[in-house]
Amino acid sequence: MSILFAILFYFATLAFVVGLLHRIRIYARTPAPLKIPTTPAPTTQAGVVLRMTREVVFFESLFKANLWTWSMGWLFHASLALVTLRHLRYFTDPVWGWVAFIQPFGIYAGITMLLGLCGLWARRLFVERIRYISTPSDHLWLVLLIVIAVSGLLMQFVAHTDVIAVKSYFTGLMQFSIGSLPSDGLLMLHLLSVSALLAVFPISKLLHAPGVFFSPTRNQTDNPREKRHLSAWAAKLESEK
Repeated sequence: MSILFAILFYFATLAFVVGLLHRIRIYARTPAPLKIPTTPAPTTQAGVVLRMTREVVFFESLFKANLWTWSMGWLFHASLALVTLRHLRYFTDPVWGWVAFIQPFGIYAGITMLLGLCGLWARRLFVERIRYISTPSDHLWLVLLIVIAVSGLLMQFVAHTDVIAVKSYFTGLMQFSIGSLPSDGLLMLHLLSVSALLAVFPISKLLHAPGVFFSPTRNQTDNPREKRHLSAWAAKLESEK
């Protein structure tokens, strides 16, 4: 079982990294032939950076659009970030000081992460206009994330697993050495769900995470009068004339 999970995580990590880099390359090379920032838009590059920061950190446009969706979405994403950072303790030896500091907060972030996911799923189930446009994959992604959250919380508060052995296993994988993984059912479910998330992330709607940085409605300055906008292919054609 330890060998099977090692192969699974190597494959999932490779698929995640290669797939994500490939998608980012496609996003970066996709031309933006028009100047289409969503107004009111910043007129300087520094303003664009500030706008993107507000969008990525605080979900500014979602806050203006729908407070319920914003509250559940921000709660989930903020909690997920904290939970992910907390898990760095399984890959560092010795554990970094700031990672040790956030451990208690990361535990309860798992609860708020689950609350945010349940709120987002309730929105897809009970809001008619959202239910109408929801596809099976929209529900499956939420179910997968909920399984990850619930299995992690159960291991924390109900059926404890050997975290020392888990850490030894993953630090060994980082050095291409396969150790022994505890044979707990909840741990297996948790790790299987996480590896599935990693493997299919690059071909899913979750790509909005890197995609927001390449959105021309967000990353363009509103200066069409001051500077003519030309995509790379158009500039090349003009230079050849």
